Amino acid sequence: MKVATQRTFRAVHTWTGLIAGMALFIAFYAGAISVFVHELYDWQQQGELVQTDSLKQAQPLVDALLQQQPEASHGFTLLLPGHHGPELSAYWYDNSSGTQHKFKLSADNQLSQSPARADFVSFIYDLHFTAGLPRTTGMYLFGLFCLLYGLALVSGVVIYTPVFLKDLFALRLGPSVKRLWQDAHNVVGILSLPFHILFAWSGAVLTIGFLMLAPFQFAVFDGKLLEILEPDFEVVPHVEPAGAQKPLVSVDELLATAKTAMPQLEVESMFYHDAGDLNGTVTLYGVIDSPTVTHSAAVVINTASGELIKTLTPEEFTPGTAFLRGIQSLHYGDFGDYPVKWLYFALGMAGAFLFYSGNLLWIESRRNANTTQQPRNTRIMAGLTLGIALGCMAGVSALFLAGALLPEALHIRCYYLVFFLVLLWCLVRHPSKAAVEMLMLTALLSALIPVASFIQSGQHLLHSFWDGHWIRFSVDLTALVMAWCFWRMALAAKKRARTGPANSLWALPAKG
Repeated sequence: MKVATQRTFRAVHTWTGLIAGMALFIAFYAGAISVFVHELYDWQQQGELVQTDSLKQAQPLVDALLQQQPEASHGFTLLLPGHHGPELSAYWYDNSSGTQHKFKLSADNQLSQSPARADFVSFIYDLHFTAGLPRTTGMYLFGLFCLLYGLALVSGVVIYTPVFLKDLFALRLGPSVKRLWQDAHNVVGILSLPFHILFAWSGAVLTIGFLMLAPFQFAVFDGKLLEILEPDFEVVPHVEPAGAQKPLVSVDELLATAKTAMPQLEVESMFYHDAGDLNGTVTLYGVIDSPTVTHSAAVVINTASGELIKTLTPEEFTPGTAFLRGIQSLHYGDFGDYPVKWLYFALGMAGAFLFYSGNLLWIESRRNANTTQQPRNTRIMAGLTLGIALGCMAGVSALFLAGALLPEALHIRCYYLVFFLVLLWCLVRHPSKAAVEMLMLTALLSALIPVASFIQSGQHLLHSFWDGHWIRFSVDLTALVMAWCFWRMALAAKKRARTGPANSLWALPAKG
């Protein structure tokens, strides 16, 4: 390969990585944790079992919602107790205000309303594709970042291919810390390359897929592409409301009909469309055993007559639906059991390391080895890299503490408070000191998670183990392991600051 060509690919790899890297660090770190989203709900709710009595409130909740928010009849979702936690709730997206609302019934059957996705588990899940930005804006930006991510992958492969076999497993320990980081960056990147290609591609499709269809919609299909694709997105074709009102069939009857039509279906949610209308429908979504990569299935019932309209299993998906559901399952890792989830957790952490190490390599490659005064742009990049990475990790640990100890309304505020304080500290503090201090803070917050868990549930780590509360035990143990890792990284950063090259951003500044 010509030197000029390689230089071009290296520039593309560097700048696409820098532009998208810090946001994608948050995406990978939060995504690794959100693989266990259902387990985190169980941890937060003290491992409560689903109570059959809670389903008795389903119909009163639907009735109260439609009575107090009649405009919700156009479309709302009833989330049943189960994989999403033991709580029964309803979600409605208000098109006029552009906000989603969450509804629950109190003990005295009074309807309460709160912002949707305000709990710490939902926020970690949202961090995966918004980085904490407003949901719609963040989702579209992440679609663009995924495209840049794909460019970084392609250019990285082109750069690394000439020395692929020679340096694949090379981790050269020696005086050159930069070389060690470079080797680790290359090894992690190339060994997890198939998964990164999958994440970049599926991430773009899931966030900006409709925007990517726009050129074909207007330039190829004369504005009819979405009509052609409608069967792939909808379980049944849309039917206009009849304009005649009729009482709803009860939730119990709907669940019984679904059970008869598809006995193996475990219903997780129910989407009501035109509720109360003669042509109203409810789609019951759930999971089913299937030899395919996806396990989602659906049953559609008329809400006025209780008539079964359609059942849909993975084997009956159209090619378009199978493609879309398949990449969703592959992206989120929900097609397998715990071995797959732990694999995705490890891959998520490896992806976060990939972007963090890429930024460090950019900083180190611009180090002035002849003076302690380093370029201002590398100083700012070091502050941003430390602040965003450590701010995210410390903020997520703070979210766990808030989820266990504080009201739901304070969960997201805790994350932003910790994130921006860490970011500000890393920007104003010397990098060598900020790295050690904020890693210690992250280690402390992570170590406090089992303490908060004990305060919330009354069960300490060993108690959870002996009683067989494996989810609580696993979350608390993982938090302690992560705390130990952060503490060891802090010690390593402290050692390098004292004994490493003096002319470096990571060395303690000279006194005086």
